[in-house]
Amino acid sequence: MNPTVDIIFQYFPNLTEKQKEQFTQLATVYPLWNDQINVISRKDIESLYLKHVLHSLAIGKFISELTAKTRILDVGTGGGFPGIPLAILFPEVQFHLVDSIGKKIKVVREVAAAIGLTNVEADHIRAEDLDYKYDFIISRAVTRLADFIPWVRNKIENKDHNAIPNGILYLKGGDLKEEIKEARVKAELHPISSYFKEDFFDTKYVLYIPM
Repeated sequence: MNPTVDIIFQYFPNLTEKQKEQFTQLATVYPLWNDQINVISRKDIESLYLKHVLHSLAIGKFISELTAKTRILDVGTGGGFPGIPLAILFPEVQFHLVDSIGKKIKVVREVAAAIGLTNVEADHIRAEDLDYKYDFIISRAVTRLADFIPWVRNKIENKDHNAIPNGILYLKGGDLKEEIKEARVKAELHPISSYFKEDFFDTKYVLYIPM
């Protein structure tokens, strides 16, 4: 049995009515657009809340409070993960979602508009071509860290606005020791299984890389 939106409410009990409505709407909006532009596999769309929405929100468990000044870049967002769920969770924070595939950005824009997100900007552009700076860079396993970090290293603001210093928050699974070593960075591994009890998260992590 695939979890419904209730799994989000279970782990995030303090959501406003507006946030609950926006999370609920995802179950309608994503299948509608996914039928037109495939951004989530047909199999995974049935597990939308577990494998995509809740997985994205693991970042919101690691860093549960963000100031209104915070700007976040989601690199290789695909259909809007982790950016869209986090934009719902943190309505005062500005999110910039980018992807090198234009049709995926179309889906992101349509989903954001359909559920009334006003804190999301989405662009068809490569991260390395951006001129802006951000407090946090987020992404969900778009490539190996050694390749990813050079794209974003100079996109991070020097001045911190939050209790956790600015840096990269990367969602990835498996044995990551060699990958971290290859990237030559100091990374904290936070197991998602410490936030969510479902078996799906047993080998998945939030990697925090202070920059």
